[in-house]
Amino acid sequence: MASLRPSMRPLSACLRCVRPAPRRLLSSTAVAREELHTRPSPDAAPAYMLDWGALDPQTVETKKQERRLLRREHVQPVGSRRRRAVLRRSANRAPEVPFEQLPYQCFQEARKVLLDDRQEKLRDMETQQLRIQNLADQDPAVSGGAARKDARLRSMKAHLHDLVILADINDPVVKRKFEDGQGDMNKPIYRHLAERKWSKYKRLVLDQRVTQLAIVPDLLPSLDLVADIDLGFGRKTVAPGDFVDSAISEKMPRLSVQTFTPGEKLVSVVVVDADVPVPDHDGFTYRCHFIASNISISPTQTSIPLQRIAHEDVKTEDPAAKKIALPWDAPWAHKGAPYHRLAVFVLEQNEASKLDMTKLSETKRDGFILRSFVDKHKLHPITATLFRTKWDESMAGVMERAGMSDQINVEFKRKRIDPLPYKRRTERMR
Repeated sequence: MASLRPSMRPLSACLRCVRPAPRRLLSSTAVAREELHTRPSPDAAPAYMLDWGALDPQTVETKKQERRLLRREHVQPVGSRRRRAVLRRSANRAPEVPFEQLPYQCFQEARKVLLDDRQEKLRDMETQQLRIQNLADQDPAVSGGAARKDARLRSMKAHLHDLVILADINDPVVKRKFEDGQGDMNKPIYRHLAERKWSKYKRLVLDQRVTQLAIVPDLLPSLDLVADIDLGFGRKTVAPGDFVDSAISEKMPRLSVQTFTPGEKLVSVVVVDADVPVPDHDGFTYRCHFIASNISISPTQTSIPLQRIAHEDVKTEDPAAKKIALPWDAPWAHKGAPYHRLAVFVLEQNEASKLDMTKLSETKRDGFILRSFVDKHKLHPITATLFRTKWDESMAGVMERAGMSDQINVEFKRKRIDPLPYKRRTERMR
């Protein structure tokens, strides 16, 4: 106990020094520190403070101005100093100089050269148009026959199209608008730039995935990709060949198709599963999951709103006026089976002619052959993409909601292959 006394004395001294807090009974008035501080008017400030000028809590940006604001206005600055500096400079910013009028001598001299070149291309375009008109009015016998005349017209129109591109391809204003995403796809120059950008990367990746995963020639003998395509489910964007969770792919996808040729087209969208197992024959077959036809697209109309089309078809009573022949069937895969390749094809309809939806609705899902479908309806594939699916934790619920409860407990296992006799290890070899 003796050792505790020295340590207890300072503590008791501190306790004697602590003053009890004053008690405050219920009152309708606030304490001094809780009362609102009234802001004095600037006129009441001394004369030298009035010489500081206007101080705005939203725009003061230096320490000196912050101290003056606090001394004269008794107000704290709002937000960070960086934020206040940005607000002040944006308010005092002068109007921007147009891009084509930037005060750089080299830039302006280069624009003069480009304008002279453009005027030359415009004169060549007028000459080429006159030549095309003269050849069109000429007798086919003089031109060497109708076939020869048509070939010359196609060649001259192609050269005219090249002149249209060359007239604007070096214009910095055109390049700036295209890079900012403000290009008008109705104009040939922006379609050319978009196609060139797509061909350098996205087309190569898409062609690689379609070839590596054997979509060609499993479903079609050949495929020439001439349009860009983007696939997604909800907010999830799906790259070509990605695995998609069964709970996500249960809903209808969204498509965006960018064409690079002028005019509107009528297309059909077909989704095919290329890996449906057939245990009886120890092989695989095809299954159609979706068919929609008579959908209009153009260089400026790129979206294919399948969900909105489905809602409109529900309200339409005429079967021939509908656009969805076979509604969306959720992709599925058995447990233990390899992944399934779901290919999405966009097929251009011949001469923009509409297909008979009553006949398309009679198409069978199982055993669907895409080659026969394309030949029968005279369709031309312009682009395609794909995604993959396999057994996951959500697949059982998807199959049950799709009416395939009898397939949930089916599990595929690898078949054991016995080695050849000369490769077997006998007891003597051991």
